[in-house]
Amino acid sequence: MEFRHLGRSGLIISEIAYGNWLTHGSQVEEDAAAACVRAALDSGITTFDTADVYAETRAEAVLGRALKGERREGLEIFTKVFWPTGPGRNDRGLGRKHIMESIDGSLRRLQTDYVDLYQAHRYDPSTPLEETMTAFADVVRSGKALYIGVSEWTAEQIRAGHALAQQLNIQLISNQPQYSALWRVIEAEVVPVSEELGLGQIVWSPIAQGVLTGKYLPGAPLPAGSRATDEKGGANFVGRFLQDDVLERVQLLQPLAAEAGLSSAQLAVAWVLQNANVSAAIIGASRPEQVTENVKAAGVKLDDALLKRMDEILAPVAEFDPAKTAANSPKTRP
Repeated sequence: MEFRHLGRSGLIISEIAYGNWLTHGSQVEEDAAAACVRAALDSGITTFDTADVYAETRAEAVLGRALKGERREGLEIFTKVFWPTGPGRNDRGLGRKHIMESIDGSLRRLQTDYVDLYQAHRYDPSTPLEETMTAFADVVRSGKALYIGVSEWTAEQIRAGHALAQQLNIQLISNQPQYSALWRVIEAEVVPVSEELGLGQIVWSPIAQGVLTGKYLPGAPLPAGSRATDEKGGANFVGRFLQDDVLERVQLLQPLAAEAGLSSAQLAVAWVLQNANVSAAIIGASRPEQVTENVKAAGVKLDDALLKRMDEILAPVAEFDPAKTAANSPKTRP
């Protein structure tokens, strides 16, 4: 495993993080989830990302139980707040009431006294940003979180949040966006602003929900049991990539992966890690062997010629429009 600083902060994290968006508490049984966490730990992963909304709060609880007994100082545990976690009007968003109640719920489920990073899971246009950042500052000063991050914020929103964080003397150090060789919307605006302000990217879906593994074939039925066939497993999300022109080009990556001595999935994860502003790539798994295989992308350096060939293949079908930042519906939240 290789390690990187999260942005310009002093926090060092594993460049491959383990996330449990679509698995813990929903797709797989708890024993299997615990086995995946064990595989992550055995592979050198120290950074674990979750959110209060995943599996209706169950994912945090499963992760907390799976990490119980591990040396807390050797782990970096991240969670998020924004999406609804209950039926009440204040059980959602980034208002002070929801943030203060949500951090306590997350800590209880995760069985820890603090999280290393507490993230705004989306931008909340219905709440004054000053209220949100002041609540986050109080969470940090109470010792319940060490750092603050955001997820799927635009460059303009990141700049405004960072300015308020500076005024409040807290550290806004990260953004968690979707990023892959097929989804490159952060490159034009979010990455330059983040580099300027000292934020690092913790990217989700580096394999584009499995599309970059090459398992989806153009003109062929969807593989049984895949995420594309499971409404609970990201079917609403992965559909945007299941176009024949995309899938045909993805197939052309297999010789490049073989040339680099990698699987197609490893190549996809390694690709996002070539971006210097990426601090970590989040991988998920329903089986321990998926963790063991994908973690082999850590430390891989892809040469410029290979990167150029990948770009020539995928750029015509990749999404670059910065306006697509945070354009995900609640059904496809990461």
